[in-house]
Amino acid sequence: MTTHVIEAADLQRRYAGGFDAVKGITFSVARGEIFALLGTNGAGKTSTVELLEGLAAPSGGRVRVLGHDPYRERPAVRPRIGMMLQEGGFPSDLTVAETVRMWSGCTSGARPAGEALEMVGLSARSRVRVKQLSGGERRRLDLALALLGRPEVLFLDEPTTGLDAEGRRDTWELVRTLREDGTTVLLTTHYLEEAETLADRLAILHQGRIVTAGTPAEVTASRPARIRFVLPHGVPAGRLPLSLLAAADGRRVEIRTHALQDALGELLLWAREHDVRLEGLDARSASLEEAFLEIASQNASQDASQDASQSVASAEKVGA
Repeated sequence: MTTHVIEAADLQRRYAGGFDAVKGITFSVARGEIFALLGTNGAGKTSTVELLEGLAAPSGGRVRVLGHDPYRERPAVRPRIGMMLQEGGFPSDLTVAETVRMWSGCTSGARPAGEALEMVGLSARSRVRVKQLSGGERRRLDLALALLGRPEVLFLDEPTTGLDAEGRRDTWELVRTLREDGTTVLLTTHYLEEAETLADRLAILHQGRIVTAGTPAEVTASRPARIRFVLPHGVPAGRLPLSLLAAADGRRVEIRTHALQDALGELLLWAREHDVRLEGLDARSASLEEAFLEIASQNASQDASQDASQSVASAEKVGA
């Protein structure tokens, strides 16, 4: 049994017309791990997942899933993986149960249709026609079909899009259960809380390249924690200890720090000594969402600078 069930080395994907969607990324996913691919729209997430699923051949680099090339050795890989694409195409006039039974006929060692529907909370909707399902229910049906073959590796592309809060939480719990049972999960998601809650490790893509990777804690560790509160009337922010480096907007104050415990302790000690009540006090470490937005903003700024430099160089070349 290989330690890593997904391996990508210098993986590339170029579309017709010369557009490079994936520009040489390298990562691996261990057996029984949940790995998240994050990025803004157009970052290359779905293009990468399609290469891993064997739906397309890479333009360059190497990919292995369960020790095989998923495109050239598809018969060896396909029965052992489950795929939940961004959009599923179902015959609209079939019922939910009929759709699952039809899919079961194309799946090796399929679990019973009723079991798959129960796993995703659709048992009560088994006799409803697909065209009558809500968007969230269709996503759950997508997931049921991906789980039919008891996959060793499960690919989830935006699995909770369209689900309400309860449905999203139920899906998270199901994914955790699958991991506990030994299933390896690779997911893409726009919900940063989802990645922070589920993923053992993650990678953030930007314009086809991995710009940062690690555990959620490692990705957020380099970003400062924050403390927010409102000062009472008559107490200016200038009275706060200078070491806290506070930024104020009227009575509202925000402190950014890489030493949250020390800064919070100093703030509370100051407040007690000066008999100051801090309204709405909120202290927390950086979230994955904050880290993601900062990384996206930094890379967007770098891209703009590079574009400007290239434009200047081109203009100078033309002028010469």
